[in-house]
Amino acid sequence: MKIEIWSDVACPWCYIGKRRFEAALAEFPHRDSVEVQWRSYQLDPTLPEHYDGTELDYLSTRKGLAPQQVSGMFEHVTAQAKGEGLDYHFDSIVVANSFTAHRLIHLAATHGKQDAAKERLLSDHFEHGRDIGSQEYLTGLGRDLGIDAVEVAELFTTDKYSDDVRSDFEEARTLGISGVPFFVIDRKFGLSGAQPVETFTAALNQAWQETRPLVLVNTGDGESCGPEGCAV
Repeated sequence: MKIEIWSDVACPWCYIGKRRFEAALAEFPHRDSVEVQWRSYQLDPTLPEHYDGTELDYLSTRKGLAPQQVSGMFEHVTAQAKGEGLDYHFDSIVVANSFTAHRLIHLAATHGKQDAAKERLLSDHFEHGRDIGSQEYLTGLGRDLGIDAVEVAELFTTDKYSDDVRSDFEEARTLGISGVPFFVIDRKFGLSGAQPVETFTAALNQAWQETRPLVLVNTGDGESCGPEGCAV
């Protein structure tokens, strides 16, 4: 079973949704048969590479939200994050364009480190105030993941993986995805948002039952009926 997750590194609910999904997957009996693929999505593709201001400034000026409304949202999301063991610090967030970070996630996928890259980027952005658009930071992250610095440097000297990121954006539009996180199971089931663990569990079980063929467990001569009549 394949699960694709459209998500933005700069989305606070995406990290919360990741934790809740992981909790459900950890208890799923068939988890070893599940492939998880992270897909790129940007909430604000027009964001400058670096924004000179706080997260509160950004949301209140660029999104037109009242500062009090933004502060209330921060408090609510921080409380929800804490319930999943996450420690958000919105006052320390460095507002930056996430496009190159998404390219790094695609690069990490070629090394089997996609989930590790996603986890670090989300944690460093929301919990540790790191600059996810910085070449220095991304190079260090690549090194921590065991990726050669030369490969990471190509993200800043070439367009490598840019088409892959844009392809994810286009697929999201094709599927009608307009917000993240968004979970797609076997391209048949979709879940929008950071759903409760119980909802993810129900979705996993339903998807498994409806997409797996029946397994014949007894090939003996059990009585049955067929086109020619019933056994006697």
